[in-house]
Amino acid sequence: MKFESFTVPQPGCVTQVAEGIFWLRMPLPFALDHINLYLLEDEQGWYIVDCGLATSETRQHWQSVLSTLDKPVLGVIATHMHPDHIGLAGWLTEQHQVPLYMSQTEYFAARALFAGRAGASAWRDEQYFVRCGLATDAVTKAVGDGKGFSRIVSPLPVAYERLTEGQVLTINNNRWTVMIGRGHSPEHVCLYCQERHILVAGDHILPSITPNIGVYSTEPDGNPLADYLDTLLPFMELPSDTLVLPAHNQPFTGVRARVQALRGHHQQQLKTLYDVCRIPMRVTDCLPALFNRQLDSHLLHFAIAECLSHLNYLCAEGQLVRTLSEEGVYIYCQSPASETEQNDSVLSFDMVNG
Repeated sequence: MKFESFTVPQPGCVTQVAEGIFWLRMPLPFALDHINLYLLEDEQGWYIVDCGLATSETRQHWQSVLSTLDKPVLGVIATHMHPDHIGLAGWLTEQHQVPLYMSQTEYFAARALFAGRAGASAWRDEQYFVRCGLATDAVTKAVGDGKGFSRIVSPLPVAYERLTEGQVLTINNNRWTVMIGRGHSPEHVCLYCQERHILVAGDHILPSITPNIGVYSTEPDGNPLADYLDTLLPFMELPSDTLVLPAHNQPFTGVRARVQALRGHHQQQLKTLYDVCRIPMRVTDCLPALFNRQLDSHLLHFAIAECLSHLNYLCAEGQLVRTLSEEGVYIYCQSPASETEQNDSVLSFDMVNG
């Protein structure tokens, strides 16, 4: 993998990365302090890919960028429904009276999260954190009021243009094929231009960090890691000189090597969890084995979800068994069957090794 030597754009500015393709960077108030956005030029105007959070600061940066464009905005493409990607989608589409392009699952997930609990109780959220091993006060803090999404996402448009696997968008006579990734989010859109060997990857493939693959309270028994590993495989078929435009860090080439590294990372995480579960473990007991840094309340939520996705994968593969304690906490331990089939140093997971 090789980083390309483009000038990192300052907020409110753009850097050209290829003919008709421009890179923007907007600030985020998190440990991961930025998001990369992109402009695709068409003969008739511009398409925006991802939007940043709905903050006054990001709006101001967008206004600076938009004031320099010599053609109108034609549409907004959102790779997925996470707030740093869709936060200003509603504002941008409203300002310019243009369509929002998304996959179906991502659009309706965003609409649901924006609406919040809509009068439903939070007992499933509370149960999720209790079963992961959090103490009562930490559970109360983690559940919150359920309005976090709508605080950093502008009202979403009531209609959208659906993107599906294999669909082709023609922009400036370039054919961009939709490639769907799953795991980090339910139906994440990537765009690949075969003629130019350029991939807009969003969060599905990142160069320096691994995308969060998490199990959350909305689907506590889900297996998103299996989805992620499965939908990484088609990207192994892309040419090695493909220019990858990620949502974080810097553009790079070497997509095949990066996919192999991501799969290897998850294989190691699975091996680590399998080993620590020689004795009964709660989710919170497992966290130090996966994360060697202090976890604040914000990071703890993501760490629990990431750990749980790997534990659910191991349970689905029959490597671990899960039981429910009298206190209502999930306990994980190596499956007796797996102990006879596996040795201490090697695990064979078909989905990981491909």
